[in-house]
Amino acid sequence: MARVVTGYRPTGRLHLGHLLGNIESMLDLQQQHDCCFFIADWHALTTHYEHPDEIAQNTRDLVLDWIAAGIDPFRTMIYKQSDVPEVAELALCLSMLTPLGWLERNPTYKEQLRELSGRELATHGFLGYPILQCADIAIVKGDLVPVGEDQIPHLELTREILRRFNRLYGEVFPSPQAILTEARRISGPDGRRMAKSYGNVIWLDDAPDRIAEVVASAVTDPAKVRKGDRGDPEICTVYHWWKSFFPDEAPRVAAGCRSGALGCVEDKTDFASRLGDRLAAFRERRAELGSKPGMA
Repeated sequence: MARVVTGYRPTGRLHLGHLLGNIESMLDLQQQHDCCFFIADWHALTTHYEHPDEIAQNTRDLVLDWIAAGIDPFRTMIYKQSDVPEVAELALCLSMLTPLGWLERNPTYKEQLRELSGRELATHGFLGYPILQCADIAIVKGDLVPVGEDQIPHLELTREILRRFNRLYGEVFPSPQAILTEARRISGPDGRRMAKSYGNVIWLDDAPDRIAEVVASAVTDPAKVRKGDRGDPEICTVYHWWKSFFPDEAPRVAAGCRSGALGCVEDKTDFASRLGDRLAAFRERRAELGSKPGMA
């Protein structure tokens, strides 16, 4: 059975944007493969080294969210990166044979430096991020790595480093292959990408009243002021949520919006109620796990 390895940086609780794509992909993978899912707390330090105090709580939240969502710790290996000191040792060894030019040509390195230009990230750790990532994969002899299109250069660099290692010292590590995953963009209520940094998220463990509050604030067609007005569902955030989470209901919602038969308040109330019901099992399981000492 092929071994799948993937890591997630502990940046906080999971929100609605993580449910489609990330979590669903993990649930599928654990049914088909030998999976290693790890909390990448050392990776978190490459960009959040000023706030290490947040990482411990974020790690606990992430593990509880994973298990509540259905990741099975009896089927899947779940571990914290820093609990395996051999990862750091291997990363150091791999850094000795990795040319500096390989790291500098990595396209995501310069892109992230530009995107996060307000922070001091021109550090050895940030530049060497791909080497640590390579060690994460190699330490468990991973065969398959779930990645999006934008992460392909990172994985190819891992393959280059391991090919060089194997050429110098013998065939030790397999050459990992990519499992391409679809990036599912979920909008926040303000129409921007749902993200913690924007403060526009619906957390997976949110209570129904908070879900209703966030959904009520969602951007809709500004031309549709009241029930009876004809609207364009394609520019309505709530309609796109319907398509993502309840696709069978989307045609009904679109038709009601265009004809004016469905008002925005009614639509938002209906969606919030259905979403609250869908997340109820997660919410209850998360609360149950969180109350047990030593669960994470």
